[in-house]
Amino acid sequence: MKAPTDLEHLTDFFDRYGSALTRGDIAAVAGCYALPGMVVADTYSFTFTSPAAVALSFLGAAPAYKEQQIVAAHAQLRDVQRLSTALAMVAVEWEYLDSFGNAVPGECYRYLIRSGADGPRITTVIATH
Repeated sequence: MKAPTDLEHLTDFFDRYGSALTRGDIAAVAGCYALPGMVVADTYSFTFTSPAAVALSFLGAAPAYKEQQIVAAHAQLRDVQRLSTALAMVAVEWEYLDSFGNAVPGECYRYLIRSGADGPRITTVIATH
């Protein structure tokens, strides 16, 4: 198995995750998460313990992407910190592209990733600025 800081492995993972997000493939998004998982932002936090709970938390994202006509999301991995043999903290800046080929301002997150036999999975998402 590859180490969690293997940039190629993480880039492939975030490519699949971004593609699932912009396609509105909620099942594929849910498959990118380890359970239980957590999302943390300045004004809220929530946890989920099942794939259905992950899916419910992302149901609002698909219409928002469609409203902005976002057709692609590309993750720029800004920093990868190995925390253990299985855990890594990954700083990501998302770059979006709309259906007209225009760049749409993205968002920044830190993801706590656990890599196992089934590949990397997100355990915690932290919204950053």
